[in-house]
Amino acid sequence: MEQTMSVYGSHDGRDTVVAVATPYGTGGIAVIRLSGPDAVAIADSVWKGARLAEVRSHTMHLGTVTDSDGSALDEAVAAVMRGPRSFTGEDTVEFSVHGSKWIQREVVRRLVEAGARAAGPGEFSQRAFLNGRIDLAQAEGIADLIGASSRAAHRLAMTQLRGEFSSRLDMLRERLVDFASLLELELDFSEEDVTFADRDRLRALADEIIALLRRLVASYASGRAFKEGVPVVIAGAPNAGKSTLLNRLVDDDRAIVSDIPGTTRDVIEDTCEIGGVLFRFYDTAGLRDTSDAVENIGIERAMDRIRKAAIVLWMVDMSDDVTSQLAAIAAHIRELPETVHFIIGNKSDIVAESIGEKMDAISAPAACVGRDPVEEMNAISAKAVCVEKDLGEDIDCGKVQYFNISAKEGTGVEELCVAMVEKAKRAHDPDTELIVTNARHHAALKAGLESLERAREALDAGISADFIAQDVRESLHHIGTVTGTVTTDTLLTSIFTRFCIGK
Repeated sequence: MEQTMSVYGSHDGRDTVVAVATPYGTGGIAVIRLSGPDAVAIADSVWKGARLAEVRSHTMHLGTVTDSDGSALDEAVAAVMRGPRSFTGEDTVEFSVHGSKWIQREVVRRLVEAGARAAGPGEFSQRAFLNGRIDLAQAEGIADLIGASSRAAHRLAMTQLRGEFSSRLDMLRERLVDFASLLELELDFSEEDVTFADRDRLRALADEIIALLRRLVASYASGRAFKEGVPVVIAGAPNAGKSTLLNRLVDDDRAIVSDIPGTTRDVIEDTCEIGGVLFRFYDTAGLRDTSDAVENIGIERAMDRIRKAAIVLWMVDMSDDVTSQLAAIAAHIRELPETVHFIIGNKSDIVAESIGEKMDAISAPAACVGRDPVEEMNAISAKAVCVEKDLGEDIDCGKVQYFNISAKEGTGVEELCVAMVEKAKRAHDPDTELIVTNARHHAALKAGLESLERAREALDAGISADFIAQDVRESLHHIGTVTGTVTTDTLLTSIFTRFCIGK
């Protein structure tokens, strides 16, 4: 790793810093973290209790934090962790004080008076990185873990924090180093016209690394969705039950439900974790031709969300004209062949009642004269099976799933949720695969991939080793920035100043 100074002004990491490590506000307990070469000495200067300089590492002690005049600020517990066996790799003392905001401020003020400096955002994590306790990808995994809002996001952050992501990249980088070393050896003996690098072997190695990089780069779309919420748009004609389904999915009266068409005029957004996956649902304005200017704005916003969605739930009112609704949906499906489309036949409770009424009428002796009971039933039940016919022959119905539900009663919604989780995990499963979730990592891996693809093309074209080696070096550089093998002050500033203070 290149020698790097602290990103916090002129400080180089050799001073001692302090910050509240728990969320701001009033609570039962607050943790105040002190880290640096003078952490224990500074802590002792404000401490009344066991002398912390003499206690064993990784022990906790009850005592009192005192003010400059010797008066007690708070009764507290001091945890002592001596470097390098601490999070930062430095001597660290953590005071667990009562959660009063006044106590937190006063204890931090007292420690600053005693010689500590107020830590900047992410400074403890940055020190852990600079002291070799974690790499850059693991440091960013800490921020992702703090912000994880679903089991899938938590799983991905833990993979990064534990170093599994870094280990895979290190193996990838080792393969690249092997590639580069063969080329460099050939360059060293270029005057003797000796070829040490077998071109077929180099091609095979390049193909292997490119395949791995492509998989990682392609996983970013899924990783981002798992981290921020898989975007799911609920769309369809007015009064098809879109808002009712949103309320059912998020278990809240999030959207206004009304029999009046055009009630929803803007996009309503909410999130919900289902099967360990975070989904970001968008309830949209009903799609129809209208002269209402405000409603048309809502429809335009709905179409914009549909184009950006990973999954679209097309709501069909089964108690209305199904054929015309499906024809309109089919036009949108044709425009978005890569999107996952679910056609939701809603109001199954009403349709069931209708079928029951028809059966009663058919079975009545006075009503059955001149009527074919089979034709009657077929006319009603056809609404549940006419999807393929009405979507059109040019649409692969095998890629469009159909569900019959009652959003009002909840019937069939559980099956729909299971299918959404399955579709979300189909491309990349966060429980079993290595997935890229960080935009910086994605950009670096993509740049590394492009450099290596140029090297592969140069191999095929028979270009000399020196040009190929340059592309391989660029690929190594880009991949090295992910874990921090290659760093700059600008890069560290960009990463760590986005962390919360105290972490």
